[in-house]
Amino acid sequence: MPTHEVGAGTLRRVSADPPARIPPARDPADRPPMGTNPSDTWLDFVLRSVIPGLIGTILIGLGALGVGWLPLDTAIVDNSVVDALRSTTLGAVVSKTAVVAGVLLLLQSWLLLGYDVMRGRDRDIKRLWLALGAWSAPLIVTPPLFSRDVYSYFAQGKLMVAGIDPYTRGSSAVPGWFNDGVDPMWGEAPTPYGQFWLLLARGVVQFTGPHPYSGALVMRLLSVAGVALLAWAVPKIAFHCGISPSKALWLGVLNPLVLMHFISGAHNDALMVGLVVAGFAVALERLPILAVILITLGGSVKPVGLVALPFVGLLWAGANSGWVRIWLRWLYTGLIAGVILGVLAVFTKTGLGWVSALATPGEVRTWLSPPTAVGMAVGGLLGLFGFDVTDNTVAIARLIGTALTLCVLAWLCLRPWGRTPIRGAALAFLTLVVLGPVVQPWYVLWSVPLFAASGLNRIELKIALIGTAGFTLFGLVTSSATQDSLIQISDAIGMVVVAAVLALLLAVSPRERRLVLGDPQDKGIVPDDPPAQARARMLTMQRPVAKPNA
Repeated sequence: MPTHEVGAGTLRRVSADPPARIPPARDPADRPPMGTNPSDTWLDFVLRSVIPGLIGTILIGLGALGVGWLPLDTAIVDNSVVDALRSTTLGAVVSKTAVVAGVLLLLQSWLLLGYDVMRGRDRDIKRLWLALGAWSAPLIVTPPLFSRDVYSYFAQGKLMVAGIDPYTRGSSAVPGWFNDGVDPMWGEAPTPYGQFWLLLARGVVQFTGPHPYSGALVMRLLSVAGVALLAWAVPKIAFHCGISPSKALWLGVLNPLVLMHFISGAHNDALMVGLVVAGFAVALERLPILAVILITLGGSVKPVGLVALPFVGLLWAGANSGWVRIWLRWLYTGLIAGVILGVLAVFTKTGLGWVSALATPGEVRTWLSPPTAVGMAVGGLLGLFGFDVTDNTVAIARLIGTALTLCVLAWLCLRPWGRTPIRGAALAFLTLVVLGPVVQPWYVLWSVPLFAASGLNRIELKIALIGTAGFTLFGLVTSSATQDSLIQISDAIGMVVVAAVLALLLAVSPRERRLVLGDPQDKGIVPDDPPAQARARMLTMQRPVAKPNA
């Protein structure tokens, strides 16, 4: 007869019956998981799952010495090995090959680890934390790759130190900005980031002095802190939502996009997302005021994070609350957030300049953004007939996208029934990406950790896996590792290359194919036992029931 036992805060079903005999596997992907074997030790896990991914990130780090972004004036190029990698054709080929091989090995290691996690072979959170730390380590100490935005952060910190308002002046207002590694595209643009981030950037410049590469490495530590917050918070949220913490951690944090763009690329989105997700985690621990503070600080790193505030208000109100209680919690949330933003505005002496600077990223046009792509496609088609109206068609398409975004966000807030606030926040961030004027590969990470923690059905999980693999490869083929002196790949060609490589990976690896394409019996990342389902129901918003007349 089955029995139940309690351990580590969870109730699990234990069968007293002897295990059934496992039939012979006809496919390598059908072999039984080894996690049930007591001999599956930490060493086995390290050799099987940690080492391959570590080799991948070591290759990426070594390649970054040759093709990563470096300022014009930095002592690191005086190193003979770095100089050879950066100044010779052979060095460029070796570096770019290392990056490509490293990314592909990292992606494969992540997928194979996911196969084990999804089938119960690896459930220990500490083991997954070890993998995350090992995979991240080589990327923490090597030059930024896949983006040079970190040097713009440093330049904005120099603006703050010089007493110049970054919301009215661009990086070019400080001497030597070009030699500091700032992308000329953003030289004249005001910063689109919040005041809390500007305070952190100023602190970094004051700590490192006028040394952009040292500043970039310290800036990266802020991104690492954001990833650490994710690694702590995602499993906690997942448990409350009835989701396996190990599955959520694997999909939402060990994700190759996190390593490429949050660690190697050092994007400040990492700190923003980390603070937002940590806010939801402490809200679930019944610390709503701290939750609002953390999410507001995340929004003051990158204002898009403020979109999470209505959803933490719903969490604060409770799943069975009526509209009066919900609106009161939204009022409290808005007041706390307003006070924090007001104090930061006064302290930084920048007022509300960040509001007017929100349009800065919209200067970029990319085919990854559906509204922008539609605008460019329509403009290009009309151009065949002699009409030069691409600017107008892009502007109109983006305006429609913005209107649709506002409608969807309002619906998610005002009709939250049948889903958890965590899920609602994930959908809100996804809406901002899909309907936004600009999409970068790392933007999808605004929502992935929240989706991983709140659950995905079988179809949604397939989309998440294919999307992760696709954006990983797309980030590779459009990076500095495949451009400049070796090959130029446009967005359109890059997407074709990505599809071909992804199809090849799935064709040659049965486990990866089984994970990504799934089995008919796969349910996705969902509550899989009665206690988990009960926890999920406790967080699911219920429609208020009108009281009958007395």
